[in-house]
Amino acid sequence: MKVARFSSIDGVAHGVVEGDSVKVLRGGLFDEFEYTGKEYPLADVQLLAPVEPGKLVCVGLNYRLHAEESGVPVPDEPMLFMCSPQAIVAQGDTIVLDNHSDRIDFEAEIAIVVGREGRNVRRNEAKDYIFGYTCANDVSNRDLQRKDGQFTRAKSFDTYKPLGPWIETSLDPDNVAIQLWQNGELRQSSNTNDMIFPIARIVEFVSGIMTLKPGDVIITGTPSGVGPMKKGDTIELEIEGIGRLVNKVV
Repeated sequence: MKVARFSSIDGVAHGVVEGDSVKVLRGGLFDEFEYTGKEYPLADVQLLAPVEPGKLVCVGLNYRLHAEESGVPVPDEPMLFMCSPQAIVAQGDTIVLDNHSDRIDFEAEIAIVVGREGRNVRRNEAKDYIFGYTCANDVSNRDLQRKDGQFTRAKSFDTYKPLGPWIETSLDPDNVAIQLWQNGELRQSSNTNDMIFPIARIVEFVSGIMTLKPGDVIITGTPSGVGPMKKGDTIELEIEGIGRLVNKVV
């Protein structure tokens, strides 16, 4: 099931995307699903970021080939950092570069949307705490990463976390294709089965540190092929079974 958050002539709502239409849900994202009976053509609504998280947790160096291209050893446990949830933008929104001289990269990632409060979640129970999955672009200023020696500033500028287009609630997240195109040219092409730490392990690890709340988002690392963006680019990110996230760079 694809669950979207959108704006229409009647205001902001959640709905289930089926084909070229969206069926409106009553209440919030984590309420019991109940249809209102109203339906819109998908072309007539504006997709918003599918969730507004209380916290945005990020995993670095979680694909074997990306670790190799970065010239760093494969980590023995997930490497975590935090980013500002205010960096999140939606399908179709623009990515605003913080300057035009630094190297600012795209990073295709699959994002976990938490559905239940959880602390010290066991790996074999992780799926019970996950609402679904969406696409994420972990935009990163590499010059600031090197200068700061950590990631918060480099990855937290407003618009640096495109998320969407919706949340897919039925997916095997550990074996799906993940691809990214820059101006129509394929730059990243991999599969989540190259992850060093699979989804359940990530949920177990993060929840062993902090309590997860409904709506929290965990982005799970990027495959090899990351590269710099420039003004005027169009970045298209697709994850098998979820959909395509498209953003222009200004």
